[in-house]
Amino acid sequence: MSRRIIGPFNRVEGDLEVQLDIEDGQVNDAWVVSPMYRGFEQMLHGKSPMDAMSYVPRICGICSVAQSVAAAYAIADAQGIQMPKNGELATNLILANENLSDHLTHFYMFFMPDFTRDVYQDEPWFERVKKRFTAVKGTAAKDILPARAQFMHMMGMLAGKWPHTLSIQPGGTSRAITAVEKVRLSGIIYQFRHFLENTLFGDSLEAISNLSSAKDLQAWVMQDGHRQSDLGSFLEISDSLNLADMGNATDHFMSFGVYPVAGKNLFEAGVWKDSVVSPLQPETIKEDVSHSWMKNSSEPKHPREGVTIPDVDMKDGYTWCKAPRLGGDVVEVGALARQVVNGHPLIQSLVAESGGNVRNRIVARLLELALVVIEMESWVKAIRPNEPFYHLTSMPDEAEGAGMMEAARGSLGHWLRVKNGRILNYQIIAPTTWNFAPRDARGQLGALEQALLGAPIREGEDTPVSVQHIVRSFDPCMVCTVH
Repeated sequence: MSRRIIGPFNRVEGDLEVQLDIEDGQVNDAWVVSPMYRGFEQMLHGKSPMDAMSYVPRICGICSVAQSVAAAYAIADAQGIQMPKNGELATNLILANENLSDHLTHFYMFFMPDFTRDVYQDEPWFERVKKRFTAVKGTAAKDILPARAQFMHMMGMLAGKWPHTLSIQPGGTSRAITAVEKVRLSGIIYQFRHFLENTLFGDSLEAISNLSSAKDLQAWVMQDGHRQSDLGSFLEISDSLNLADMGNATDHFMSFGVYPVAGKNLFEAGVWKDSVVSPLQPETIKEDVSHSWMKNSSEPKHPREGVTIPDVDMKDGYTWCKAPRLGGDVVEVGALARQVVNGHPLIQSLVAESGGNVRNRIVARLLELALVVIEMESWVKAIRPNEPFYHLTSMPDEAEGAGMMEAARGSLGHWLRVKNGRILNYQIIAPTTWNFAPRDARGQLGALEQALLGAPIREGEDTPVSVQHIVRSFDPCMVCTVH
């Protein structure tokens, strides 16, 4: 048996290392290490609650809107305020703009370039994929970067700037939309639809959204026009490299729900286990720090009572990431979790067939591009320019609230306690905290640690490609993880 440290990883947001025990040509054990500490939760202690709206977007430069939305929901919960419908619609559009941009960037710029490595030069698709997806220099970069930039104009219109916008507030959005701007927003979404249909999918968004089984997906990709699309290329690679057999973790999925309009989420909250979807029970969320560089407590705590006290000398610690658990169980979060919980037939079929794996995580992410763009079109139409976008209220001197929603990478929660008009405690659990968590006191490995077990190691590899694929299939954001 040999031990190897992989990292730092390129094309990953933030710092990440993975320690591997390798035996008989595969990973026998794994430890996921978040080596950077940041401390935003401590920064917020003693501040005015509304200061969180300035601090938390700066946790991350690519998830800043998601952090803002979670903070706004937490403060609104503490205030007892409800956004007007226009505020919900505008917030959804801003969040979807960031989330879909993340999905697009991840696929084209972070994930697919791994298949242009020379280790794959004997594959029949290699030269075509190398020309298309080589980082920065491939033809895909010339297509995606202008399309993404055009799509992000929506952020400028709705939020003023990105990242770290301040337009999202507990009572709605501070930027009202005019009738003329509705037309411009529709035009931006139309152009993004055009790019997705002609380049990524080679088919209509409705056709992708309506795929209902693994068999349907296989039949779809066998059609000539679809095989030439970028999704078609990925599915060809996936079949060639057996990506559906790589990176299985807990097969226990969770979603906090996202994109609310008038009391109903586009993607509902829940938990999926053993082919059954059950209601989410937020009170069962607890954070274990037995293997974190954090001052230990007697037992795992709900984030409402949680503490974040760094202690680099912790005997069993090996990461700055805590270990959140749901009812004591390890869960996976992300687009795959959202769609299996929400009941999309394609994703439920894929998970039933092969569980959570590299292929299925990518398919779910791309499926969301189609599903959400269609919905964005209806959100723009539903905006009423002459009606309120924002409700203003005050914060009680003593209150608590929770903001639970879905970022691109999965379930994001903010928990807030206010005393004497100041923040007494502020705790955050980010999506990658769930997925890249360490072991807990019961010895349960985190989701990525489980997913790495059994990963094949090619002879002579220093940085195994299988490990790269598995890690990137989760699309980690490490700066949010160590907030």
